[in-house]
Amino acid sequence: MGQSKVKVVMPMVNKILVAICFSEYCTDTFTYAAQLALQLQTELMVANVINVRDVHAISTIESMGYAVSAENYVKAIREERKGQLQNMIADSGFPKDKIKSVFRVGHPLEELIRVVEEEKIDLVVMGSRGRSDHPRLLVGSVAERMFRHSSVSVLFYREK
Repeated sequence: MGQSKVKVVMPMVNKILVAICFSEYCTDTFTYAAQLALQLQTELMVANVINVRDVHAISTIESMGYAVSAENYVKAIREERKGQLQNMIADSGFPKDKIKSVFRVGHPLEELIRVVEEEKIDLVVMGSRGRSDHPRLLVGSVAERMFRHSSVSVLFYREK
């Protein structure tokens, strides 16, 4: 009997999303995604989600009468991360006209899934470690849940 050949059609990758949390590992993840986007000649989108739990914690402290503001916290974090991203882009040599960024406040998984759908992303690149350097590589992390729930392929970058 002859073996039947299965034809696998690889979907086109026109837009890559790199999800970064601005931990110490994120520069390498961003650089990898930028190099991949250059090789595939695709657009690159960067997404960062400010965790709503952090904002709620600041709001709780603010409600106790302390001189902090959740609104100012979000604004300061956004500005700081935008500056860090500009440095990453400059260091990568990636063309500025081929990159878009989005900063959101919410639950990281929900917001990343929303970005994938809204922006018609074809491939997501994430680091396998983020803000917590937990010894269990993916279990319980946003990356692991993204892998389970994303409607598109997720590629994990692991530093050497």
